[in-house]
Amino acid sequence: MSEVNRSAPPPIGGWTRFVTARPRFALLAALVITALAVFAGSGVADRMGSGGWQAPDAESTYATEVLAREFPASQPNLLLLVDSGSATVDDPAVAAEAARLVERLKAEPGISGIGSYWETASPALRSEDGHEAVIAARIGGDEKTAGETLDRMAPAFAGERGPVTVSLGGPVAVQHEMQTIIQEDLLRAELIALPVTLVLLVMVFGSAVAAMLPLGVGIVAILGTNAVLRGLTEFTDVSVFAMNLTTALGLGLAIDYALFIVRRFREELAGGADPLAAVGRTLRTAGRTVLFSALTVAVSLSAMLVFPQYFLRSFAYAGIAVVLLAAAAALILLPAALVLLGHRVNALDLRRLFRRRKEETAGAGASPGRGWARLAVLVMRRAPVFAVVTTVGLLLLGLPFLGVKFGTADDRQLPAGAESRVVQEHLRDGFPGSPGGGLEVLAEGRGSPAEYAELRGRIERLPGVLRVDGPVTGEAVAYYGVLPEGEAVGEKAQQLVRDLRAVPAASSLDTSVTGTAAVLVDSKDAIADRLPWAVGIIVVVTLLLVFLLTGSVLIPLQAVVLNALSLTAMFGAVVWVFQDGNLSGLLAFTSTGDIETTLPVLMFCVAFGLSMDYGVFLISRIKEEHDRTGDHEHSVTFGLRHTGGLITAAAVILAVVMVAIGTSRVTNTKMLGLGIALAVLMDAMVVRGLLVPAVMKLMGRSTWWAPAPLRSFHRRFGLSEGDGEAVRKQPSGRPGTPPERAPEGSRGTERLEAGGSASAPVPDDVRGLPTASVKGR
Repeated sequence: MSEVNRSAPPPIGGWTRFVTARPRFALLAALVITALAVFAGSGVADRMGSGGWQAPDAESTYATEVLAREFPASQPNLLLLVDSGSATVDDPAVAAEAARLVERLKAEPGISGIGSYWETASPALRSEDGHEAVIAARIGGDEKTAGETLDRMAPAFAGERGPVTVSLGGPVAVQHEMQTIIQEDLLRAELIALPVTLVLLVMVFGSAVAAMLPLGVGIVAILGTNAVLRGLTEFTDVSVFAMNLTTALGLGLAIDYALFIVRRFREELAGGADPLAAVGRTLRTAGRTVLFSALTVAVSLSAMLVFPQYFLRSFAYAGIAVVLLAAAAALILLPAALVLLGHRVNALDLRRLFRRRKEETAGAGASPGRGWARLAVLVMRRAPVFAVVTTVGLLLLGLPFLGVKFGTADDRQLPAGAESRVVQEHLRDGFPGSPGGGLEVLAEGRGSPAEYAELRGRIERLPGVLRVDGPVTGEAVAYYGVLPEGEAVGEKAQQLVRDLRAVPAASSLDTSVTGTAAVLVDSKDAIADRLPWAVGIIVVVTLLLVFLLTGSVLIPLQAVVLNALSLTAMFGAVVWVFQDGNLSGLLAFTSTGDIETTLPVLMFCVAFGLSMDYGVFLISRIKEEHDRTGDHEHSVTFGLRHTGGLITAAAVILAVVMVAIGTSRVTNTKMLGLGIALAVLMDAMVVRGLLVPAVMKLMGRSTWWAPAPLRSFHRRFGLSEGDGEAVRKQPSGRPGTPPERAPEGSRGTERLEAGGSASAPVPDDVRGLPTASVKGR
């Protein structure tokens, strides 16, 4: 038999000494830094954009920029809807007031490309009933500048103006109103989530003191991330939607990490350890797991950096920052607080009034986690049934996603009464043509009239073309307006974009296409081009990190596959609810018949990372017990018993935060919040509670197999939850090889067993469970 490997304690022991050496100073420094973060992050939402769905290097983006520069009137982003009431828009008094509005608009700085029905007599700018008409203009500058211009001029134009009533619409108004609503909804979500979260934490811990610690970690993470985002807005575009992720992950992950650490610290105290020793062991076990979990979540979110759209990149910025700050607060500030609190972490036990009755009802034989242990035993006894039924059920829930249709976000994201949405609805329903759905073909070069006419003829002959306007010519540049048949971003319009790009032009002309459908085509192409890289990054780094944690080749593969399965219900629900419109009345949103192209990518990265978070918590505890006993089935039972309730509590709390985000009046934010809430609940309750133990039972001892070179690599570089002292080692790389056992009385047998002291015996309620026998003990 090989000699027992007794490696030295890992370097994290030095970290324990560092974070607990001067706890009061650490907390004071954190308080000062947090106060500075509040100051640095103030006003961050006002500096964010509400767009970011376009790929900056796409053909449509280039064409849009050229048209906005050369022909501002071709790219209006501000629309003034003029309602003449009972009169018609051709009434002299109405026309006179409209002329005054146009003149005042021309005097506004930053506005160009102004045109109106009364100047052009274009039927596209007059409603079919003759009571509404449009003044179109372009506000220059980036999103922030355009928003400021709109804020300045809106009071002077919107509302009743003599014989007419003016409402503001167009892309700038839609984006600005969306940004305002998101800020208001985020504040409401925080007011909902914080008190509910505190109540749930008190229910989990009993102690009000212990419950406040995770909440404090979350607040530090959120405020710190706001400061980081504020700094990033100085150098790059950041989407205001990222604020929602900051709040959700800041509270959710900080609570996850703090729950894990505080729970383990209280177990160590209950086992007789003094506070300093309890913190040390907690950091060497739960702290190491938190570190691995944070890395896996950060990697999942960092994959969004490969996409060109700043909407997705913004979530990577916010997500990485909040994950790392939450982990740092949990591993630096929380240990300092626990050292100072000591046994007072259990103070203010709000459940003491109910404890006596609970104990009388439960009986003396009850112990925490017994229900999870019995569930693990039941699942492993019928492992094939649970594995097949659960997998098939998850796949069935995901079937609606096979019918997904991708589109672009528009004014229907806003609540029904929003002014800019009302304007767009009037244009859609009451004006001829397809407002906002036209395409523009940009032709650059010094073409002759004959060449321009030939290009127009080729465009007109394309299938799906309703009308062609132009060319409107300038200095070595011209453009055509093309109105497609059918829906503005439907399949026919998207095919027309491809056909237009394939139209041959004269050798002296270079053509490019833009418009709503062109932006969608380019966005889909950009995502399809980068998606394999994003998925590859997530999978490869996840496999590596989980291998470093477990030393197994099969557990990382299992983790990736089961995490992907846990997301099927979310994707199926997104299509069934938000694309198909089911529950739209209950959830108060308008279905557009498609899903915004970037949303599934965002939801995949966030939900996959959170699933890995829970997966690491469970696997690390199973691995710790397997290292101690070498008993595979007992280790699975032990791990689920000691983390099942914790993971479920963390998932419920995170779901509460996400549902609070999901109360937003903006549809995409609603979809993000409710979809991820469903994903984390399915992962924690179905995948971790049923599928993981079933699969690990079916895999048996081979679960822990790795070839000899990788075992050597893991012994040198790997980390796992525990004191770093191996009590056995696999003598060969063959699956199912029994482990060597540590000598009786060695330190390896003194590891924490039942959530109590290091010397506590395995509880009878686990020892007596049929399939969880502890062999060789």
